[in-house]
Amino acid sequence: MRFRHPDGSTVHLAYCTNVHPAETLEGVLAQLRDHCEPVRKKLGRDRIGIGLWLAKDAAHALVTDPAALRGLRTELDRRGLEVVTLNGFPYEGFGAEQVKYRVYKPDWTDPARLAHTTDLARLLATLLPDDVTEGTISTLPLAWRTPFHSTHAEAARAALTALAQRLDALDELTGRSIRVGLEPEPGCTVETTADAIAPLTAIGHDRIGVCVDTCHLATSFEDPETALGALAVAGVTVVKSQLSAALHADHPHLPEVREALAAFDEPRFLHQTRTLTTDGLRGTDDLDEALTGDALPDTAPWRAHFHVPLHAAPAAPLTSTLPVLRDALARLVGAATPLTRHLEVETYTWQALPPALRPRGRTQLTEGIAAELALARDLLTDLGLKELP
Repeated sequence: MRFRHPDGSTVHLAYCTNVHPAETLEGVLAQLRDHCEPVRKKLGRDRIGIGLWLAKDAAHALVTDPAALRGLRTELDRRGLEVVTLNGFPYEGFGAEQVKYRVYKPDWTDPARLAHTTDLARLLATLLPDDVTEGTISTLPLAWRTPFHSTHAEAARAALTALAQRLDALDELTGRSIRVGLEPEPGCTVETTADAIAPLTAIGHDRIGVCVDTCHLATSFEDPETALGALAVAGVTVVKSQLSAALHADHPHLPEVREALAAFDEPRFLHQTRTLTTDGLRGTDDLDEALTGDALPDTAPWRAHFHVPLHAAPAAPLTSTLPVLRDALARLVGAATPLTRHLEVETYTWQALPPALRPRGRTQLTEGIAAELALARDLLTDLGLKELP
């Protein structure tokens, strides 16, 4: 979906396809048919954007077979879909029964991460619509926090510097400008937007910036105005933003609140949980750790890294951090000039929701994703952007 910003530029809105993970090119093509096109039809649009997730094997198949890449581009066009952004965070196995810490491998100290991201950039340069010259890719925030020492930091910096140089060369070759954003996430080396400033200013290249995920921002209790203001002062580019909402509990000491939170404790993904105390941010790596004993203080609200549907906050006594998303979006695209022009709804946890909240079959999932995009569309038009055909 495209929107005209008051400054005349085009802002793109997509939804991320990691919600229907596929490891192979055949699986990706099935996604387009079974999920993405039905979402477009549900919205009544001739064209919508998707934030494509290409696992290692699917990306390799496309890089090594130009005919297959042309076929994917043709299929996107045929189904009324366009790609201006890729989710390059998960490498493979995102559809596994247990993902947890595996999602952070390989990290930016491993040459495989540089090779894969380079492949994604080359693919995106070809997949971009004919009238679009800028693409973006989100990636993991260097690595999980342990182990990560000065030698790891140097290896990651060197890899990202090499990536920036490759992106420069790709631009010269194709006329397509691809940028990559580190996506701060709780528990990682770059946990917050503030943590991103030092490593990115050390790289000092505007092709490498930040992907602001509003669920992660909220989980870490970051104030959008402060966070985005600090990035601007430091000269760090907001490459893209993922529109998502975290799980919020106002009174985690109450038994009924803990019972409600326990329903979201599931085995597939990590749900880092945080609370803001007078001594600063405190947290656990997963929701079950927070619910066990006194691992996390419960005298102040908790937030958990669980991407809940934007349009459907959990029932009381829980809620979501949608207000943080609204605040962040106003600062991202509500000013005279947008800080980023690529927005991506990323609720990948539909099938990890408590059983009563999970979609039953493709139709309900299609309706849920379309409802999220409709909400995001309304937020953008409320900020003065105009939806384009």
